[in-house]
Amino acid sequence: MQPEGALCVAYSGGPDSTALLHALSELPLARARGLRALHVDHGLHAASHAWAEHCRQMAQEWGVPCLVLRVEVDHARGYGLEAAAREARYRAFALSLQPGERLLLGHHRDDQAETVLLKLLRGAGPEGLGGMRASRPLGEGTLWRPLLDVPRATLRAYVQERELPCIDDPSNADSRLSRNFLRHEVLPRLNQHWPQAVESIVHSARLSRAGAEALEQQWRHAMAELLDPATGSLDAAGWLALPHALRQPLLDHWLHARGLPAPTTVQREQIERQCRARDGQLPCIRWNGAELHVWKARLWALPPRRAIDPQWQACWQGEPLALPDGGSLLLEPAGQLTEALVVRLRQGGEQLRPAGDAHTRELRDLFQQSGMPPWRRLACPLLYADEELVGVGDRWLSTRGAQLFGTNRPHWQPAY
Repeated sequence: MQPEGALCVAYSGGPDSTALLHALSELPLARARGLRALHVDHGLHAASHAWAEHCRQMAQEWGVPCLVLRVEVDHARGYGLEAAAREARYRAFALSLQPGERLLLGHHRDDQAETVLLKLLRGAGPEGLGGMRASRPLGEGTLWRPLLDVPRATLRAYVQERELPCIDDPSNADSRLSRNFLRHEVLPRLNQHWPQAVESIVHSARLSRAGAEALEQQWRHAMAELLDPATGSLDAAGWLALPHALRQPLLDHWLHARGLPAPTTVQREQIERQCRARDGQLPCIRWNGAELHVWKARLWALPPRRAIDPQWQACWQGEPLALPDGGSLLLEPAGQLTEALVVRLRQGGEQLRPAGDAHTRELRDLFQQSGMPPWRRLACPLLYADEELVGVGDRWLSTRGAQLFGTNRPHWQPAY
C-alpha cells in the first residue's frame, strides 16, 4: 500500500471495484486512512439510479461512506459515447478528490492487455503502448491502480467465494463496443493459441512504458525551448525538426495541457505539411474538439470556435457584455458611459483614425501591424456612436471615442 494520503475507491458496483472496496474495508490500516467510495451515476441506463443506490447500501453495510456523483455525459462533441462518459467520470473524480487523497481504481491485468491492444490498433507509439499508468496526478490528489498485476480471474474468485452482490451492466456484453469485442471475441481466441498472451502483452507494455519515460526526458527538455509561456504557442520549425519519436508525445502533451484532444495520424501529417506553408498563408487543421493554427511560424491550439452571426449587435453603456464567441466586454474601472454605444462585429472595410494618429487606417492594417491573431479578428467588438466607429476592442479609440470614455477604458476579453 502506498504510504501517504487518504484512500478513496472508484466504486462502480461491478465485480472488480466490489472486490477492491470490500478487501480494503477489512483492512484496519485502510480505514485509518479515511477509506471512502465514489460512485458515478452517468444517467445513461434506466437502472443507473438503482445501481447508485445499490452501491450506497453495500458501502454502508461494509461501514464505508459512499458519495454518489451524478454527471451529464456530453456525447454530442464527436468523442463517441464511451469516451464522453469516461471524460465526464474522470472530471467528476478530479473535482471530488481532497488534497493528497488517492483514488483507487479496480483496473487489473486483463484490462491492461485490452488497453494495449486498443492502443496498438489505433496506431499508438510507446506512450500509448505503455498502457495505463499505475499512478498519475488527478485533481488535487492521485489516481492509483493497485491491481494492474492481478488477473481478472483472481478478483472474480474473491467475489464468488464471499458471495458479494455485484451490478451486471448489460453494456459490458455489447460486442459492438471496441473493448468488449476484444474482451469477448479476440482475447479468448488469442489465449487458445498463445496461453501466455495476456502476460506477454503486459510485459511489452512495461517495456514500452520504460521507453516512453526515457523519451519523455528528451521531449520535455525540447518543449522548454519551443514553448512561449506568454502565448502558449510552439515554435513550428523547431517542433518539426525534432525526431518523430519526440514530436508526437510533445504535441500530445501540449494539447492535453490545454484541455484538448490529440489528433489522428492523418491530422498529424497535415500539421507537419502545414508547418512548411508559405508566409501569408493561414493554415488551420481541425479535428473533434480542437483546431490548430499555423501563424507567424508558430503552432496555436484552440478549442473549436463557436459559429458567430456577423450581423450580431448590442447596445452597451459599460455593463459586462457577453460576446457571441464566448468572450466579454466591460468597462474599467467599472462604471457607466454617459452615452450608449452600439457594439458590432467586423463586416470588412472598416476604418478608424486612432487618437493622436495623423492618418485614418484600415482595420485590416491595424490588426496586422498589432499582431492580433486572425482567429480573434472576426470576434473583435467594434464600438459605434451614431454610426461612427469610435473604438476597436480595447486596442484603439478615435479622438471622439477617447472623449466618450474619459478616464475609463473598454476591456475586451477574447474567448480564445
